[in-house]
Amino acid sequence: MAPPQSRKPHLLRPVEAPAGKPAVELRAPTGHGQFPRVRMRRNRADDWTRRLVAENRLTVDDLLWPIFVHDRDGREDVASMPGVQRLSIAELGDAVGEAAELGIPAVALFPVVPGERKTEAAEECWNPDNLCNRAIRAIKRAVPDVGVVCDVALDPYTSHGHDGLIEDGRILNDETLEVLCRQALAEAEAGVDIVAPSDMMDGRIGCLRDALDAAGHQQVRLLAYAAKYASAFYGPFRDAVGSKSALGKGDKRTYQMDPANGDEALRECALDIAEGADMIMIKPGMPYLDIVRRAKDAFGMPTFVYQVSGEYAMLKAAAERGWLDGERVMLESLMAFKRAGADGILTYFAVDVARRLKAG
Repeated sequence: MAPPQSRKPHLLRPVEAPAGKPAVELRAPTGHGQFPRVRMRRNRADDWTRRLVAENRLTVDDLLWPIFVHDRDGREDVASMPGVQRLSIAELGDAVGEAAELGIPAVALFPVVPGERKTEAAEECWNPDNLCNRAIRAIKRAVPDVGVVCDVALDPYTSHGHDGLIEDGRILNDETLEVLCRQALAEAEAGVDIVAPSDMMDGRIGCLRDALDAAGHQQVRLLAYAAKYASAFYGPFRDAVGSKSALGKGDKRTYQMDPANGDEALRECALDIAEGADMIMIKPGMPYLDIVRRAKDAFGMPTFVYQVSGEYAMLKAAAERGWLDGERVMLESLMAFKRAGADGILTYFAVDVARRLKAG
């Protein structure tokens, strides 16, 4: 019986070595793609190597800064969002000016509408001199080169806290579209650069595009909240704008998306794109990274993600208690959005991140 063949790699030939050094034997190319020939840690060994092979970059150009604006003097802390404040219109110029100096390309305004201005039909939303429109004009006067994004949705203006008109407890889709168009036109007249429909009414993108174009606002862009989920992560935001008490124990599940669904999100994105959206948004962010990736792969559109108030509050609270390294998780969470395919990120960390990136 023949002896078993040796598994030792075949030796090809010795390589001459300098005097006093052992000869190096070349081995046949066995074990391709496997350890020890392949050592993945080689490219992680040094900072310069890690930078050379990094697949994604987070830059200040990726950031949009959401700002809460109120109709009072000075600044006011948002208790459930440490480090976030409501700003007066007088404060906006300096705040957005600092953001511009840091290189942040755009800000997103969210008005804290006084309770006495809220009604069932949300008439305040199309008032040319409402809080949001005055804030748009103030920013454009102070820092004209910064982009201004404003939501189109009725929840800041309704006494019931919903994004649409209500009849007999039912959210009215088509009737709401008419009001959304009036709101978007008022924002466009004030000088907004991007209107961002966040209401999740069917057909709103097409109606808004038609209304804006007919009024001569062809250059106003539409950032569609294409896949906005009925999420529990919005709580601190509703505190910040004062809609939580109005909504009470109600929910928005008849128009915002079911967190269980992913294929439906792609249908929503496809419809909004077909109706004329210039950009699409996925909201919330971290729990829906799979949707960001699928949307980017499917459509190749400018794809944005919103790191919502609950995500921000969780990271800040854990960092304040010493459970997490606040700066590292802030940067890591935003890099996750870039890795998933996001072109832009709405984040309350925007100014802090911009300062960190500028410091190097």
